[in-house]
Amino acid sequence: MGAGGIEGLAGSGTAPISRPGVDTGLTHGRIPPQDWHRKTGIRCHARRIPGSQLAANWGSEHVWAMVAAMKMPSRHMTVAEFLDWDSGDRSGALWQLRDGEPELMAPASDAHGSIQARLAYLLSAHLDARGGGCRVVVAPGVIPRVRSAENCLVPDLGITCVPPSGGRMLPEPVVLIEILSPSNEADTRANVWAYTTIPSVVEILLVRTASMEAELLRRGADGSWPAEPDTVGADGILRLDSIEFAEPLRSAYRTTALG
Repeated sequence: MGAGGIEGLAGSGTAPISRPGVDTGLTHGRIPPQDWHRKTGIRCHARRIPGSQLAANWGSEHVWAMVAAMKMPSRHMTVAEFLDWDSGDRSGALWQLRDGEPELMAPASDAHGSIQARLAYLLSAHLDARGGGCRVVVAPGVIPRVRSAENCLVPDLGITCVPPSGGRMLPEPVVLIEILSPSNEADTRANVWAYTTIPSVVEILLVRTASMEAELLRRGADGSWPAEPDTVGADGILRLDSIEFAEPLRSAYRTTALG
């Protein structure tokens, strides 16, 4: 659900946030890069803002209103604190928690959102026809087993085969899916490592937006993960054995420029 992020804008120095007529409440209008994550808000959803995209949006009124309204956490947060915290942000922006620090997310690009929607449709149609209790959830919150008290991560799609819990986390995910954009690849791959620690997860799919290609990690019978993913090319068949799904990869790109 990642390279760059807010700290990508800050770089190795400090990030300018001041703007005439807007009081952000931040000293001298600049934030050290190590403090950026603590200056954001809360919701366990979606994708980090790449530095270049955030910088391009600084001129918009709603972004500045959001920054001015934020209620800054004074320390690292637990997942429980993160989910209960009111950041003061009313912009509708989305967030996830990584290692105790909230991360501001950016809207999906056209290609990213199109692939996400198309995969959700294809997978849901398959699961409906197959029968049983498996279902697709968009942008679910998942808790890795490692450092579980400080991480609430958000893949693009998740599949579970247990009944709805009414809770805020996806129960017992079986398949987790990420859409890889050039700006989010590094952080997304970091999330993938965390997903492998979730005991119920047996398949992790990464689908590229810049080319028609996917990578699939599948847990072995002994519980181990392969050193390298299987690659599915433009003319290949995407298979998720855990839910008996098979579809030409090209179908996932039908509503994009690559399709």
